[in-house]
Amino acid sequence: MRVVTSATALLLAAALAPLTFAPSPLFADTVTFKNGDKLTGKIGTITADSMKLNTPGLGDVSVKMSEVADYKIDTPAVVEPKTGGTMLGDVSGTKDTVKVGENTYSLGQIKYVNPPEEKWHGQVIANFALARGNTNKFTAGAVADLNKRRDNWKNDDRFTFHAEYNYGRSGGGPGGPPIVVDTDNWMGFGKYDRFWTQKLYGYVTAKLEHDTVADLDYRVSPGVGLGYQWLETPKDHFNTEAGFSYVREVYAHDGTNDYLSLRLAYHYDHQFNDYVNAFHNLEWLPAVDDPSDYSLTTDAGISVKVWGNLTSNFRIEYKRDNTPAPDSFKNDLLFMLGFGYSF
Repeated sequence: MRVVTSATALLLAAALAPLTFAPSPLFADTVTFKNGDKLTGKIGTITADSMKLNTPGLGDVSVKMSEVADYKIDTPAVVEPKTGGTMLGDVSGTKDTVKVGENTYSLGQIKYVNPPEEKWHGQVIANFALARGNTNKFTAGAVADLNKRRDNWKNDDRFTFHAEYNYGRSGGGPGGPPIVVDTDNWMGFGKYDRFWTQKLYGYVTAKLEHDTVADLDYRVSPGVGLGYQWLETPKDHFNTEAGFSYVREVYAHDGTNDYLSLRLAYHYDHQFNDYVNAFHNLEWLPAVDDPSDYSLTTDAGISVKVWGNLTSNFRIEYKRDNTPAPDSFKNDLLFMLGFGYSF
C-alpha cells in the first residue's frame, strides 16, 4: 500500500486546487443568440416562452426563446413532456426544438427542461393607518397567501391557503364622541387540487368567515367539485371551478341559515415581469333551492417587489351577502394598500 505523507498531500492539494474549484469553460452550458452573441453559464428552467440563465457576469437573467438560435446543456438534464413522465439525458436544442439524447422533439411538446423546484410560495402583507386630532381613527389589517404546485411523476396536485384580518375603530375626537369599532372581520380559506389530466382536476375546499360588525358569528362553507386549468405558464395562470358547497351561517342575534349551494369560482394572475404581478379571484355560492340566497366574494390587485423580498400590494375586495343579518348591509367594499414579505 502506498502512503502519501502529509507534506506531499498538501503539495498535491495546492496543485490540484485550481483544477478542482476553478470554473472551466469546458464545463459550462452555452447559449447562442440569433444575432450571433454567445453566453456561457448555467441554464435553468426552459419553457416554450423563456429560458432562465445564470452567468458569472450578469447573474440570473431571463431570456426569450424567440431570441435564441441554439443552446447546449453540458451535463445530463431532466426533461418533462406535456404528456407526463420525465426523461434524463444530454440536452441541446433551438428556439423550436429540444434534443434529448438521439431523439428530437418540438418545443411545443415539452413542458419543462430543468423543471423548477417544487416549493412553497406566498406573501404576508400588512397595512396600518392612524389619525389623531379632529379625526380619530385607527385601522389595521393583514393578508397571507401560501401555495405549492407539485407536478412530477409521483404527484400532480396543488395546495392553496389564504387568510386575512381587518380591524378598525373611530371616535373620541372633539366633543367626545364614543369610540366605535367599525371593522372587525377575519377569513380563512384552504383548497386542495388533484390533477387527473394536464388540465382537469378535482378539488376539496373549505372557508371559515367571521364579521362582528355584520353580526355574523361565523359562516363555514366546505365543498367539492371539478376545475379546469386553462392556462399554466410562468407568466399566466387561469382556472375555473364548479361544484357544490354546504353553507352554514350563524348570526349573533338572529339564529342560523343553512343551505346547499352551487360553487362557481375562477382565478387569474399575470406576471408582467420579475417584479410586477396582477391577480383576480371570484367565488359565488348561490343556494340550490333559492338562487337569491347567495354570498359573493371577489378581489383584484397588483403586487410589486420593491427591493429583494419586500413587496408592496394594492388590493380591492368586494363582498356581498344577499341575505344578511337584520340591520346589516348586503355589501362590503375594502381598499387595502400594504407592505410585506414575499417568498
